[in-house]
Amino acid sequence: MADLTQKEWTNQLNQSNNAVVLDVRTLDEVAEGVIPNAIHIDIFKGQGFIDELEQLPKDKTYFVYCRSGRRSAQACDVMQKLGFKETYNLLGGIMEWQGDIDSVQ
Repeated sequence: MADLTQKEWTNQLNQSNNAVVLDVRTLDEVAEGVIPNAIHIDIFKGQGFIDELEQLPKDKTYFVYCRSGRRSAQACDVMQKLGFKETYNLLGGIMEWQGDIDSVQ
């Protein structure tokens, strides 16, 4: 896992051809908007979070974020333990995000 600034995170994301953006916030937080093309798995689901992670391909590169960067760092740690090779945590989370935000219908 690597902690990346938004600039580093977006540069890596734009250079990756097998990237997945993963939002680990709660549904209430997601309702406020998401980084474009993100998939959502709530880290507070406990075992449900792990079960949903296990459905994801481990050979992709995951760009993980939450509200402030703490939960996404935890998610990256969990993912590493589950065998995911490349995970990148967005420092400062969506609170520090300077860029497009998609609304959730």
